[in-house]
Amino acid sequence: MKSAAIVGAGRLGTSLGLALVRAGYRLPVLADIDLRAARRARRTIGRGTATTDPARAAAEADLLFLCVPDHAIAPTARALARSGVDWPGKIVFHTSGLTPATALRPLKSKGASTASFHPVQSFPRAASPPSRFRNIFIGIEGDARAVAEAKTIIRALGARPLALRGRNKTLYHAACSVASNLAVPLFDLACETLAKAGIPASRTGDVLRPLVEGTLQAVKSLDRKNALTGPLTRGDVATVRGHLQALKKVPRALRAYRLLGLQALALLEKRGRPREEITRLRALLEEK
Repeated sequence: MKSAAIVGAGRLGTSLGLALVRAGYRLPVLADIDLRAARRARRTIGRGTATTDPARAAAEADLLFLCVPDHAIAPTARALARSGVDWPGKIVFHTSGLTPATALRPLKSKGASTASFHPVQSFPRAASPPSRFRNIFIGIEGDARAVAEAKTIIRALGARPLALRGRNKTLYHAACSVASNLAVPLFDLACETLAKAGIPASRTGDVLRPLVEGTLQAVKSLDRKNALTGPLTRGDVATVRGHLQALKKVPRALRAYRLLGLQALALLEKRGRPREEITRLRALLEEK
């Protein structure tokens, strides 16, 4: 099995390193500008030598994953290109969902094959188990050899490849952020609104969490339009009007309700709800 090295021993880098080892890859080196982080990753993964030198990681592996912040990808690539490492035959990935593979051009010019490799998954802790990769999509784009190797790695991780175009990555990444990052403040906003209804703030998350989990299960087992429930799906104008009135106590929640309610109507149109019903609800949600 090929060897892989990680540069950037944060939550994704450590979790990816652990998953690669479990999938049978050798992991000779873990590099990070913070040696303590590299050592923590080494303890979690149980493989590799911790270092602050990314060139050492590149020299000792067939595959190199740059799990560094977006702003650090191009500078890291330039520094590695000047390092004297023998690049022909090596494959370099960066793991940004936003930045295209062209950020690795300095390494490509030295003979490396390059691509981006972005797991469509959140990694809230560095010790996320390898199962975190199972059945997820991993967005890939770059040169043909690197993309082909990425597909092999993705299959080994139990994930699924998602072909991207570099020019579309910003919109792709924004979609991921809406689905994942913005779901958390939306949940927080729901908790804040529930607290306004007299529920102790310490309990609001516990009250709403099973509802959210049930909704996600419905999205998983049904399609989006049929997973949708609630007063909008019933054409219940009186209840929606009542919600809008009550939510004046939480203005940010009111704005979110109006905006997301209009998106819900788009789903209901696909479900085939009567046009007159959709028109009445849209007028109500757009009313200022």
